[in-house]
Amino acid sequence: MTSGNVMPGNARRSVGTGFCALLLLCLPLASSAAQLLAGVAKVDISRYQPANPAETLYAKALVLRSGETTAVIVAIDAVAIDKIGSIRAPFLANIRAALKSDPGIEPAHVLVNVSHCHGVVHKDVEARTIQAVRAAARNLVPVRVGAGVGHEDRVMENRRILLKNGREADVRHAYSMPHDDEVAGIGPIDPEIGILRLDKADGDTLALVYNFAMHPIQGTPARGGDTADVIGFASQTIEENLAPGAMAFFIQGCGGDINPVQYKDVNNPRDAEPLGQMLGLSALRAARRIRTEAASPLTMVNQTIHVPRADLEKRIEEMMQEEEKLIASLRGTTLNFKSFLPLYMKYSVSGGEFPSYDSHRYKHDELIGREDLKKMDERNRADMEKYVRNIRAMEKLTILRTNLRLLDKRQQDNLAAGMKPIPVEVVGLRVGDFRLVTFPGEVTVQIGLNLKKQSPHELTFVAGYSNGYIYYCPTATQLKNRGGAQEDSDCLVAPEWQAMFETKALEILKGL
Repeated sequence: MTSGNVMPGNARRSVGTGFCALLLLCLPLASSAAQLLAGVAKVDISRYQPANPAETLYAKALVLRSGETTAVIVAIDAVAIDKIGSIRAPFLANIRAALKSDPGIEPAHVLVNVSHCHGVVHKDVEARTIQAVRAAARNLVPVRVGAGVGHEDRVMENRRILLKNGREADVRHAYSMPHDDEVAGIGPIDPEIGILRLDKADGDTLALVYNFAMHPIQGTPARGGDTADVIGFASQTIEENLAPGAMAFFIQGCGGDINPVQYKDVNNPRDAEPLGQMLGLSALRAARRIRTEAASPLTMVNQTIHVPRADLEKRIEEMMQEEEKLIASLRGTTLNFKSFLPLYMKYSVSGGEFPSYDSHRYKHDELIGREDLKKMDERNRADMEKYVRNIRAMEKLTILRTNLRLLDKRQQDNLAAGMKPIPVEVVGLRVGDFRLVTFPGEVTVQIGLNLKKQSPHELTFVAGYSNGYIYYCPTATQLKNRGGAQEDSDCLVAPEWQAMFETKALEILKGL
């Protein structure tokens, strides 16, 4: 098992930082950054109060101010702030308008990120979120700032499965897993935990911001999915091991195709607590290695790009034809499930050579010239193979129909919008050496890995699920699999979106 730590040097990216450092030494020193102030607050937004405090849903606010610049990070335990779940537009516009009025924060400087847990929030979530930000803005104190990277690879797995036929499948509860003989590989994960630590003058930590990529959808035995999930337990672990009053802020990363590990386990209850504790402890290990500084630049950039919508009509037609072929492939068989299962178990246990009785009976029949058992076995095997082919066709049919419904919904959305490009915010935030770039979709992990590798800054992190929601946003390569997995089916955008976002994100990062 790997343990949390701050990664030294430039082991994870090739960015030429040595040359940049040498160049900086040759330039006149810039004027010292203004003193950074920070304030925190949180409010309970749970609709139904859980017995375990770690499962409580929160809206947490972190207000940062340096000179004339104020930036707000709001971390909400919810599935999204538009389209799905109970928070809908104009939630973001409303809280921005309220905060513009009091305490005078520029709308473009309000960043809202959701954890993407599937808990049910209170109907007054908007008013409570505004309350949290205003409370944080009233409690600004001088802080020292440090940033670093932790490591955690035990709690998550990529849910996209690479198949031998060149297609990709998905690990979901909505449909069955591909069979082992169909699987060629699995997609990547991002084990980095991006850490921003803010300490008060007395050395106690005021806030710990941690960025990580994973769907927090494990659930708990008591609450099912109506919980803050892995993130609630991770944040509780962090806060209980810091000074009283310290607050942990989770920023969801590029977790579009990242599940909790062993997501489909049927032998153990679904329990987010151990996963959350591991993530929280790894974040703490990293945070304790960070050195903080008083002078820390604060910059926030908010730009809009217009990503193209996909026309899904042709793919929908192709999938409907695939559906017809699968239905046509089903064949009648003498077996039903009641007769198939004991036969299948008997023939599997026997190793195949003597399934219907012990071997001596087969030897006896051979001695007297009879083949009754052998012929019965041949017939049973043929019937079982036919039944298994029907099962596989049925499984493929359920996957296809599930994804076809998603494609049809997104096609109707795109048609209703007149196929006009989708305006989305790309936010860049710098706090000291910590740099973050955001996007509103469920971005898949490879895009985050790409941006980290190409960024000119060592401590660069990427967040999806921010300032809106536009469903899944997979890579252009993953979109060649359209209809094969949830990410490429529950998706509005055309493949060109990836290059547009990555280009804009790198442009913003270079200016931070």
